[in-house]
Amino acid sequence: MKKLFGGINLTWPRVIIGAVIAGVVTAVFAIVPIFLNTSFHTITATFEVWILFGIFIIMNSKSNLDSALKCFVFFLISQPLVYLIQVPFSSMGWGLFGYYGYWFIWTLLCFPMGFVGYYMKKDKWWGYLILLPMILLTGMSYMNYFSDCQFSFPRYILITLFCAAAMILYPVCIFRDKRIRITGAAIGAAAVVTLTVICLLNPPVYSTDILSSSEETPLDDTYTVAIEDSSYGDIKIVYMEEIEDYMVHADLKKSGETSFTLKAPDGKTREFGLTIERNTYEVTEK
Repeated sequence: MKKLFGGINLTWPRVIIGAVIAGVVTAVFAIVPIFLNTSFHTITATFEVWILFGIFIIMNSKSNLDSALKCFVFFLISQPLVYLIQVPFSSMGWGLFGYYGYWFIWTLLCFPMGFVGYYMKKDKWWGYLILLPMILLTGMSYMNYFSDCQFSFPRYILITLFCAAAMILYPVCIFRDKRIRITGAAIGAAAVVTLTVICLLNPPVYSTDILSSSEETPLDDTYTVAIEDSSYGDIKIVYMEEIEDYMVHADLKKSGETSFTLKAPDGKTREFGLTIERNTYEVTEK
């Protein structure tokens, strides 16, 4: 492990080849449908794995300037490549590059971050303060993906475990001073436990309106609705003042497939299938 964080001769050709590989692999995860809503797809949207790449480059660089330039070039190559490869497969075409602006800002920030990050190699206590923002960003990802994992278990479990391990192990891998390693690991472990408790006490709920009133089904407070499996959440008919009409509202607790039954005041019923994802749903009448 120590060799990975300081024992590799990270030449410029290796940086460029690594950037190309990272860009291609990330694009594949973005394009292939099987990776959607999985841990593998997260690299296309959030920072945690890219932070690992950055730390790897910093720890295997030879100077502040070397670190800054290699971090900058790595992201300057890999990030546009991710979008470039996706263009032929996306309905947005070249418009997909509209999302690149966000990553380009972070690419520019890679230069100062790589320059300052090199000081972690000095093995001083303040080196952990340099590492701390990266721990915090990883912690934010941990909290988000732990919540997603709760909703769609076992999806996102790999990235959740990765974030937890990174928060604890980065100080152990980066520093040689035993006191910094132990303190850093303890802080990371405490953060993981704290964030885990917060997520468990506040389980994710996807609140949305899943069915509107229509000529065929003029919803009002005389209709009733019942979900087949209450473990998926709660469904009720509510009056929406904004549109002055009734809607079937759902507070969903996990992904999967279930059904619900809508009962009219005359006793007639209609049954609907409900497919639930973390932030989307599909309703089909049976």
